[in-house]
Amino acid sequence: MSDKPQPQQSSQAWAPKEPEPAPRAAPGGPGSDGTPGDPGGTDTPGRPGKKPRRKRTGWGRLIPTWRMVLGTFLGATLLVIGLFALGYYLVKIPPANAAATKQSNVYLYADGSQLARDGEVNRENVTLAQISKDAQHAALAAEDRDFYTESAVDPKAMIRAGWNTATGKGRQSGSTITQQYVKNYYLGQEQTATRKVKEFFISIKLDRQKSKDEILEGYLNTSYYGRNAYGIQAAAQAYYGVDAKNLTIGQGAYLAALLNAPSQYDVVAHPENKSAALARWNYVLDGMVKKNWLTQADRAKVTFPQPKQEVVAAAMSGQRGYLVQAVKDYLVSNKIIDEDTLTTGGYRITTTIQKSRQNAFVKAVDDQVMSNLDKKNRKVDRYVRAGGVSIDPATGKVVAMYGGIDYTKQYVNNATRRDYQVGSTFKPFVFTSAVQNASLTQDGRTITPNTVYDGTNKRPVEGWNGGSYAPENEDKLSYGPITVRTATDKSVNAVYAQMAVDVGPGRVKQTAEALGVPSTTPDLTGTPSIALGPSTASVLDMAEAYATLANHGRHGTYTLVEKVTKDGTSAVSLPRQETEQAVPREAADTTTSILQSVVEGGTGTAALAAGRPAAGKTGTAEEDQAAWFAGYTPDLATVVSVMGQDPDTGTHESLYGALGKPRINGGGYPAQIWAQYTKAALKGSSAKDFDLQLQPGAEEQELPSTDPTDETPGTGDEDDGGRTTGGTASQSPPSDQTQGQTQGQTDGQTQGQTEGETQGQTQGQTDGGTTAGGGTTDGTTTGGTTDAGTTTGGDTAAPSGGSTDGGGTAGTTAGAGPLSGLTSRRQ
Repeated sequence: MSDKPQPQQSSQAWAPKEPEPAPRAAPGGPGSDGTPGDPGGTDTPGRPGKKPRRKRTGWGRLIPTWRMVLGTFLGATLLVIGLFALGYYLVKIPPANAAATKQSNVYLYADGSQLARDGEVNRENVTLAQISKDAQHAALAAEDRDFYTESAVDPKAMIRAGWNTATGKGRQSGSTITQQYVKNYYLGQEQTATRKVKEFFISIKLDRQKSKDEILEGYLNTSYYGRNAYGIQAAAQAYYGVDAKNLTIGQGAYLAALLNAPSQYDVVAHPENKSAALARWNYVLDGMVKKNWLTQADRAKVTFPQPKQEVVAAAMSGQRGYLVQAVKDYLVSNKIIDEDTLTTGGYRITTTIQKSRQNAFVKAVDDQVMSNLDKKNRKVDRYVRAGGVSIDPATGKVVAMYGGIDYTKQYVNNATRRDYQVGSTFKPFVFTSAVQNASLTQDGRTITPNTVYDGTNKRPVEGWNGGSYAPENEDKLSYGPITVRTATDKSVNAVYAQMAVDVGPGRVKQTAEALGVPSTTPDLTGTPSIALGPSTASVLDMAEAYATLANHGRHGTYTLVEKVTKDGTSAVSLPRQETEQAVPREAADTTTSILQSVVEGGTGTAALAAGRPAAGKTGTAEEDQAAWFAGYTPDLATVVSVMGQDPDTGTHESLYGALGKPRINGGGYPAQIWAQYTKAALKGSSAKDFDLQLQPGAEEQELPSTDPTDETPGTGDEDDGGRTTGGTASQSPPSDQTQGQTQGQTDGQTQGQTEGETQGQTQGQTDGGTTAGGGTTDGTTTGGTTDAGTTTGGDTAAPSGGSTDGGGTAGTTAGAGPLSGLTSRRQ
């Protein structure tokens, strides 16, 4: 072997060899940072290595890391702090707003002349020391129980109120008393985000500058309590006639309850809302107990303090206050302007009230009723009140309204209150429903004006499964077989209760609501008694319903406002007045035809004095606490009610003996007021006849002839809507029974024979000789009453839920026939 080095094989090459890769440390072995168990490190102890990042995949990419959460939170916190600091710096406490020098609202008649101006702010500022502690605690219990311990704002309450409002649980402010005071005194009532932001920062600043007592004092002096009273001193006078320092626990709690809804909780103006007001009043008292401002023992002794009837506001005297309040209620209830905004003023409101017709209404009430009162010698004359509404049927506009004796003497509006029974003015709705639904009697006959019913007194209704019901006729008279038309003339309860069952009380209720009676009307129930008028719709409600009948069944919601502008320029949007066919024209017009008979020869003959074709119905509430006449011409629908109310306590009172009359019925003073007003309101316009499309078989029967020697209905000694010829009616001595029998038999037989020959032969054969006017039957059963007008009864609301009307007797029988018996006198 040679010692020379051998040449390297070509496969080995001369390039340096790459080092072998170092083996990875096993999990748990030493890592790159020198710590045991760090995966991804090297096997070289203590040598640094870099940890690779894992890539986030799937839903994990959407989950924020803790760094992101922390960063966002810190950023948001800094932003809120910055905005708070900026807002606190920029928002200054402004001077007092316009409420301190509040603008007035101007109300105009339809012709543009001024009706009223409510700009005289009724406010008298007092110190906190001049407000009773009980009244202060009541306000706190109602609005902000933790006022003295909490900060100026309550974010939790604001969030809670916002959530409740958004979810439909009712509008809530969530504001502390400090915030409410800022809104009342420095800002305004507008519901905007900007105002709320300003309110927030001003409240915080104000809380640092003023004491809690100063803020509470300002709040109680700027809050609105209704009755045009701003501040607790004015409210104490307006509702109780006392100074704020003398307010009792109960009175203070009621005024505190008013802060939540001033108009709604006025139990005098809105007696139908008394239950809601009482609930709020109790809430206030319970809050006082919880805060230890009132012991449970003293709480149990507190009784509800009824506010007084009168309100002092000279600018609202006479009818002006009633009209202004009715317009305000209309604007608020129709959500045209909310109450808080309306009280800020600056609105010019043109009403639909026509000055000449308004004056004519007032004059009619004064001439027929008020000028004849003798309050010194007749205590009951102190109770006499009146309410009235007149509507143009074609437009639904309220052209006149009579609210009461004087707004400054009686605050409640008799035209809009819903607490007096409407009596038999409800009966026409039963017949309208019968025609609308093509209803049949129990024996299968179609109900028309000429359908014969049994008018026997206390006759149990048939076909009703809700229990026994046998209503009493006026003066307990029995009429025997009688047509619907005659039963309407005489307002026979037995007939209309049965008709309500034949139609279906639920259907009657639906028809009444379609005509314009609110579904929320108290005591409007689907039972047979609905026909007799136990429900307590307002005069305005009834005028709207009768206007629908006058307009051939087309209904449009009434309106009191023609135009509204703000600050003299920008117009406020009003709801469109749309009409719909509420009931078929045939049903409305056929009802009109039988109501014409009521005026021409029934209980409403006093309305003939209007000198116009007219239709109408009388009604009298239980115990003569109210008497009604609801009537219309083709041009005008008007409802009048004379009511009894104690001027001191506000309780309903009977009108027996009022104005020197034994009784007050719908055919008397209400019909007389209606006639005088209607004649004056339509003066200068040509009389129009009704254009009627009648139900088949509804042709009007010939009216009974009247002996010219007989006394004209309505001119007897009582002058009470056609209850004449016998003289003294329910007060007549027993000897009048003899006179009544003689006269009833004489007039009844004469009229019965005449009417029986003409009507009984034709209709009597069809109906089995049972019609009113069916010869001997008519003469002995209903004769004498139609001819002489001796019976007009059936409208007074009976204790069983019915109602009776005007009419009654004149000491005679209803023909003294075998089906009627002797007249039953009212005790």
